[in-house]
Amino acid sequence: MKSMRGAHAAGEFERHRWLELIGLLKLLKGAFFVALGFGLLRMLHHDLYMLSLWAVETLHLDPDRLLIAKLLEKMSLVTDHRLKQLAALVFIYASLDFIEGVGLVLEKRWAEYFTLILTIALLPLEVVKLIHHPNHWTLSILLVNILIVIYLAWLVRPLGRFTAHSRN
Repeated sequence: MKSMRGAHAAGEFERHRWLELIGLLKLLKGAFFVALGFGLLRMLHHDLYMLSLWAVETLHLDPDRLLIAKLLEKMSLVTDHRLKQLAALVFIYASLDFIEGVGLVLEKRWAEYFTLILTIALLPLEVVKLIHHPNHWTLSILLVNILIVIYLAWLVRPLGRFTAHSRN
């Protein structure tokens, strides 16, 4: 009987460690998006086209390439109002990451459901992004999020309620 409790405790420890890891990743992602949001706000009242052209030249990219030319054209259309909207969306996304991260690190049951629902909701966007712009990073992020969904779905399954009844 004692060895069963020890195995159960080891399983719980392993389970908590994965929740903490996912929570820490969410907190890091939230911090990144806060920095991105402030970066967008710093771009207010600046000529984004000239800044983009400077970046293209600094990176020794050819501004006449179709993709670069389209990017430069799009940058010339970005207004201060649009930057404020983008920054607001980025800050909202960061706040969701912080809510998920803190809840998971504190091993709150609601955070498991919250993260599961949000991650599932964003998977179609990642699939569309992968289809339109396939690359290794997008594929890696999609696969990690699919693994997180599978893990959290397993964690919150009805049987999981009986093994983790002490958490809120």
